[in-house]
Amino acid sequence: MATAVPTAAPVPVLADLLPRAATRYGAQARELALVVGGAALTGLAAQLSVPVPGSPVPVTGQTFAALLVGTALGARRGVAALGLYLLAGLAGLPWFAEASSGWAMPSLGYVIGFVLAAGLTGALARRGADRSPLRTAAAMVLGNLAIYAVGVPYLAFALNVPLARAADLGLYPYLVGDALKTVLATALLPGVWKLAARR
Repeated sequence: MATAVPTAAPVPVLADLLPRAATRYGAQARELALVVGGAALTGLAAQLSVPVPGSPVPVTGQTFAALLVGTALGARRGVAALGLYLLAGLAGLPWFAEASSGWAMPSLGYVIGFVLAAGLTGALARRGADRSPLRTAAAMVLGNLAIYAVGVPYLAFALNVPLARAADLGLYPYLVGDALKTVLATALLPGVWKLAARR
């Protein structure tokens, strides 16, 4: 007779440490609040924006926020949160960088990439990728690569320039900042887990 092979329970993400609701409706409200909160945090971080001379892509806090939201909420909630951020911005809510919205932005591909990055970092967090500095750094790097994998080709298409030129405009000037954000996440996320373990 075949025996069932036990499956490992999914690794909790940071959002799972929050108190659980006692009722089904309370649980649904909690999930909705996490998704809306993740989208709102990204929209708020997007307003921390510094123009880059010669590039249509500003330096903002939204990339860091998108990666943290995905990691903290997990893949399913992270994709929902960043998907909400994208769709609400396309519908006219002015919470993209520099209080912009809509389709007519050469940098829209990066916002689309945020959804993929949130799913990726969230999936990695479900495997414990945010528990140690090295694995956190790897997750952040992969998340950034997912953003650029969509953002740079979209920028090339929107500006009608070669991909190499789009990389000059929308990739290389941002690598140092991405490295600093990765260092910050590497210090922040494992530290939060250590604090949680002490409680």
